[in-house]
Amino acid sequence: MTTAFRPRTLVLFLGDLFFFAFALWLSLTLRTLEMPSQELFLAHLSPFSFLFAGWVVVFFIAGLYESRSIILARRAFSVALLVAQTFNIAVAAIFFFLTPSFGIAPKTLLLIYLFVSFFLVLCWRVFLYPRLGLQKPEAAVVVGDSVEVRELVTALRLAPHAPARIVAVVVPNGEPVLDAVTDAIEAHQARIVIADFNDQRVRAAFSELYNYVFRGVRFFDSSALYEEVFGRVPLSLVDEQWVARHISRQGHMLYDPLKRMMDIVVAFCAGVVSLLLYPFLALATKIQDGGPVFYRQMRTGENNKSFVMSKFRSMSGSDQGGEVLKSKLVVTPVGRVLRKTRLDEIPQLWSVLVGDMSLIGPRPEFPALVEEYAREIPYYNLRHLVKPGLSGWAQLYHDNHPHHGTEVEATREKLSYDLYYLKHRSLVLDATIVLKTIKKLLSRSGV
Repeated sequence: MTTAFRPRTLVLFLGDLFFFAFALWLSLTLRTLEMPSQELFLAHLSPFSFLFAGWVVVFFIAGLYESRSIILARRAFSVALLVAQTFNIAVAAIFFFLTPSFGIAPKTLLLIYLFVSFFLVLCWRVFLYPRLGLQKPEAAVVVGDSVEVRELVTALRLAPHAPARIVAVVVPNGEPVLDAVTDAIEAHQARIVIADFNDQRVRAAFSELYNYVFRGVRFFDSSALYEEVFGRVPLSLVDEQWVARHISRQGHMLYDPLKRMMDIVVAFCAGVVSLLLYPFLALATKIQDGGPVFYRQMRTGENNKSFVMSKFRSMSGSDQGGEVLKSKLVVTPVGRVLRKTRLDEIPQLWSVLVGDMSLIGPRPEFPALVEEYAREIPYYNLRHLVKPGLSGWAQLYHDNHPHHGTEVEATREKLSYDLYYLKHRSLVLDATIVLKTIKKLLSRSGV
């Protein structure tokens, strides 16, 4: 229902490919100071085509195709593009070094291409694409007064690239909703209505607004749009009916075994390769303070079953007899590096291999904290319907991670991201999380 609010990623994708190729032609022109022959251009286009395919993956990882990043403008687009293209050129240099069979070694060309492609793609994204009219903001009327509706209105009003321009907000507490919405649509010639259909007062009025559909007015459920913009489920909507509609094991009968197969293959391969790092990490941890190399913790897994999770030890001190709620452990200098690079979590690959964890899923929590949160936060244990993961949706987008203590409000917000994953989980979403986790590891962010 909210697809109209997503950037036209196919158009962006095709435009990026075109300007990748055009940048190659222009770079060859600047390199030789004359228009390249068809033979010369095709000789370079053939190997560069492989790079183009990889480069759009890098763009995806960088968030350049992501509606949430574009709408909310989390960081400057030009910076993200420059970083992505610099990384792409580095990949290209390695590619041509390892594949001399193509018969070209475009060292100077790659340097020229970095600046030319950055400029062209920047112009395409910033100046040309918006003029296609695909993302022209349309007048929108919002109907509702919940906390999520107000949050959504604020985000859309502040967003520099929002596809909707809020022209009126109808609060259903005075004037009849039907009359207020009709007046707002007519007065502002609105083409979009964003309504909180979970509000009975709002839902009752819309049976009379059906004819506006034939006049080209589009109606959007505010909760669905909220999910798309913020990447989380409004917890005010979660009840037994919501759980029955959106959280189901039967709908994932094919997905679950395929995911398990991927877990085994990736965890085994990565686990074997990671063994090369164990002697160095163990030595650094041991030299630090002479303590144990590994730290084993009880965590809550699928179906609320506890399991032992191992990590390279990154903390020292007293944990008050293992009671996490009274923990006085402190991060060591070596542990700080291990955490920053996520190397302390390498042993968890074996937990994935034996089936206690998955590569992707909600992060496992301490049993003592689970008991506390289950008492304070309704439906908290829904996150334990699936295996916990090395990485997850909340790790990517929840900025206020609770650490080593009871933080109910932060955990409540984190649960909204976990429920989004439970509702939408698929191999495509898992692949998206994997790629974006790689981005976070490379940029050393989100730790």
